[in-house]
Amino acid sequence: MNTNEVFYSMIGIDEPSWAQRSADYALSVLDALEKKDWQISLTFCDDDTIQTLNRDYRHADSPTDVLSFVLGEYEPIEGGESIYLAGDIVISIPAIERNAKEYGIGEDEELRRLIIHGILHLSGMSHEDDSPDQPMLILQEQLLKTLGGSVII
Repeated sequence: MNTNEVFYSMIGIDEPSWAQRSADYALSVLDALEKKDWQISLTFCDDDTIQTLNRDYRHADSPTDVLSFVLGEYEPIEGGESIYLAGDIVISIPAIERNAKEYGIGEDEELRRLIIHGILHLSGMSHEDDSPDQPMLILQEQLLKTLGGSVII
């Protein structure tokens, strides 16, 4: 069995037209990373929501673009199998727009990058800073290139 699942929700924003496509993209990232029987959630939010989470959990009182919350638990399912509840990824919609403008890229590319980034954190990877020579960030950019420019937004 290889049944990965991605759920999505919104806090402080209306549901974007591309929400389901973002979940489908996250599934393709899990497949590329050869994750089996994973369940993750994507939450799209406003800056106030992500700033509150960033302050409460990372002690940084400012909005950020993406946060990952690892759950890391196995949930039994029928047939004696189990699914891995990897955790939650929270993405700020306004940050997607700001980052895209700042880096001169499309919002679609930035959303895909943040989804990959969140999944890599749920996979146990981390980075000391944002320099591009960090192994996690190298893998992030490789995945972004390998998975191609599938349009989400």
